[in-house]
Amino acid sequence: MRFGYWMPVFGGWLRNIEDEGMAASWDYVRRLTQRSEETGWDLSLIAELNLNDIKGIEEPALDAWSTAAALAAVTSEIELMVAVRPNFHQPALFAKQAANIDNISGGRLALNVVSSWWADEATQYGLQFDQHDDRYARTREWLEVLDGLWTQKRFSYEGERYRLKDAICEPKPVKQPRPTIYAGGESESAKTMIATQCDAYVMHGDPVEAIRPKVRDMEERRARAGGTDMQFGMAAYAIVRDSEAEAKRELERITALPPQPPKGFDNFEQWLSGTELERELKLQEYSVSNRGLRPNLVGTPEQIQERIAAYEEAGLDLLLLQMSPQAEEMDRFAAQVIQPMKAAAAA
Repeated sequence: MRFGYWMPVFGGWLRNIEDEGMAASWDYVRRLTQRSEETGWDLSLIAELNLNDIKGIEEPALDAWSTAAALAAVTSEIELMVAVRPNFHQPALFAKQAANIDNISGGRLALNVVSSWWADEATQYGLQFDQHDDRYARTREWLEVLDGLWTQKRFSYEGERYRLKDAICEPKPVKQPRPTIYAGGESESAKTMIATQCDAYVMHGDPVEAIRPKVRDMEERRARAGGTDMQFGMAAYAIVRDSEAEAKRELERITALPPQPPKGFDNFEQWLSGTELERELKLQEYSVSNRGLRPNLVGTPEQIQERIAAYEEAGLDLLLLQMSPQAEEMDRFAAQVIQPMKAAAAA
C-alpha cells in the first residue's frame, strides 16, 4: 500500500468547520510537503479548482500547477499527482508545461485527469463547459494529443476538438513512456475511457465490499482493452486516536451541523446535480468530501491498520487521505500507521 494525501489548497477539507488551522498558502503547503517526505508519505494529490469548493467560492484557493512546479523544485522524493481538467488547458501547451515540471522534479510528476463538473466556475472563467459524455469525449482526444507529443519527435493530429501539425515538444518527460495518468469516474463513459487510456483508477471512499467488485470490473475492462496492469486508489478521511472513544468524539465534532448553512454548501449541491454516481450521496455526508468517511478509517492505530490491510487484499494499492488539522494529523498517522505497516512489510 502507498500512502498519499490531499494537499490543502483550499485551507482545509471540512465544509462545516470554518477555521481548521491550515492556511491556503504557499508557506503552509511547502512546509507540509517537505515534512511529509521525512515521515514516509509517498504521494500528494494537488486538486485543481480556481474557486474554493470547500470553504466558499470567495475564499482563497491555491493554483494547482504553479504550486506543483514550486514543490517540484523544493522536494526530492514524493510523487506529485496534480489534477488537470482538459477544458481548462489546451493540450499541446499543457504537454510542454507538464513535461517541464516533470523534468524539474526528476520524473515525479503524475496527472489526475478530471472531466470537469463545476459549471459556474467554467462560466466565471469564460470557458466552455461540456455535458457529461462530451466531457469524456474531449478527454479522450486530449490524452491522445499528450501521448503523441510525449512519444513522437513531431506529432500531427486531426480530431473533432484539437488539430496539430508537426508539433514538437522538447524536452520529453523524464518518466517514460509518460507520467502516470490517474482518473476517476463511475459512469460508463468514464470507465471505458479510463480502462483504455489511463494507468490508474481512483475511486471515492467506500467500504471494502463495494471497492472489491469495482477493482475486478476495471481489471476485466483493462484486460479486454489489452492494457497492462492498472493501479487502484481510493479517497478517505482518517482519524487515528489512542482509543476508539476518542476517535468517535472527533468524528462527531467534524460532522456536527452548524445552525447556519456554511459557505461551501451551495457548491456541494451543484456538484451533486452535475455528477453521475452509482448511488445517491446522503446529505449528511457533505461535511467530508469524496465520500471520505465511508471507508471508516476512524479508530485506533491497530483498527486502522487492519482495515487498510483488508483494502489491500481487495486490490487497492493507494490511499488518498484527508485529515484535519493536516500537519499534526499527518505526523500522527505516519508514526502510528504508515511507519509500523511499512516496517512490517519490509520484515
